[in-house]
Amino acid sequence: MKAWFEYNWQVRDEWFEVWDQLPAEELVKERTGGIGSILKTFFHIVDVELSWVRAIEGLEDWEPRFEDYASLDAVRRLSDDCRRQIRGILSTASDLKLRSVVQVSWHEEPLVYEEVLRHVTAHEIHHIGQLSVWAKELNVKRVSANFIDRGLGQSLLQEKHGPQLRGEGRP
Repeated sequence: MKAWFEYNWQVRDEWFEVWDQLPAEELVKERTGGIGSILKTFFHIVDVELSWVRAIEGLEDWEPRFEDYASLDAVRRLSDDCRRQIRGILSTASDLKLRSVVQVSWHEEPLVYEEVLRHVTAHEIHHIGQLSVWAKELNVKRVSANFIDRGLGQSLLQEKHGPQLRGEGRP
């Protein structure tokens, strides 16, 4: 799971760089789809990621207000702050924890911890697709959605086989 979060964070950072080239008016302009604007969509991605992860950890839901993060730089700083917190949480996600049953206040039925992590990563991928559509409409460079060639393969091997795996003696 960690590799999928890393993937999303890499892609998100690349999108921050792309959108940084546009005037602020374009970032807040209401659009069809997504959460209404490029900036609101970025904010929503970060907010949802942190809310779900904190909830399955049994932590209080911290709800940032969009008005407090009304620029691309502010949302980028929020993203970086949340990422540090989530990295710490994911570093303790044992197999037992991933299979544990969790409850969140906004969902009636119990959920599986790893199911929620998968939901969070899929949620971001969904919204990144919207950013790609808007980029095409604005004739702006689009970020690659490829997972391959992002340097995440070693992370996947370590998740599956542990940190002792280095590839020596493997066919």
